[in-house]
Amino acid sequence: MIPARYQASRFPAKLMQDLNGKPVILRTYDAVIDTNLFDDVYVVTDSDVIYSLIEKNGGKAIMSEQEHESGSDRIAEAVSNMQVDIVINVQGDEPFIDKESLHRIIEVFKDDTEKEIDLASLMTPITVWDEISNPNTVKVIVDKRNFALYFSRSPIPYPRDKDAGAVYYKHKGIYAFRKRALADFQKLPMLALEATEKIEAIRFLEYGRKIRMVETHVTGIEIDTPDDLERAKKAWR
Repeated sequence: MIPARYQASRFPAKLMQDLNGKPVILRTYDAVIDTNLFDDVYVVTDSDVIYSLIEKNGGKAIMSEQEHESGSDRIAEAVSNMQVDIVINVQGDEPFIDKESLHRIIEVFKDDTEKEIDLASLMTPITVWDEISNPNTVKVIVDKRNFALYFSRSPIPYPRDKDAGAVYYKHKGIYAFRKRALADFQKLPMLALEATEKIEAIRFLEYGRKIRMVETHVTGIEIDTPDDLERAKKAWR
């Protein structure tokens, strides 16, 4: 499922911006289809423009019936009557999403015989301090089993001792949910930490759910700003 809002606070209509011949959302949709990992792929949107684009290009789209605060809420509505076990959320601004990373978060659930994992997500190491300190870059810290402890737009952990050997991880907005966890997410009220940081994954942690993080070294380019789009165009060429 690819949630696709037309409006975006930092870069309005970013998903319809041209990325070397195709809009960003269509590039993302094609990339997910090309992995051949999924039984079905849908774009879930609040926009007639995005809906029509996907349909006209032979894809599958679902129009949201309600307004939603987050992509996870939007997807929860879309899959509520579907007979599915695991739902993968790929953000619409991820045209460089790769097959290996998606395959690895799917495998998390095949190995989870006790069903203790509610959802899985991706993280990638970062070392440049400008990126670590950038509030547009969501960071995550994990325990020894790679379960998420917290997500933040601030640098975490705080580098009081820079020689202590902490690794900084960027959270990539790709999620794999058990359908039950996704349904719960839609029903649970937003609490103070999520509202403060504006990071939807925090809601799961605040309610005691378990998130298994999977490390990937494929960084890609998430298109959040016009500068990101220019970098993406150069990378695509």
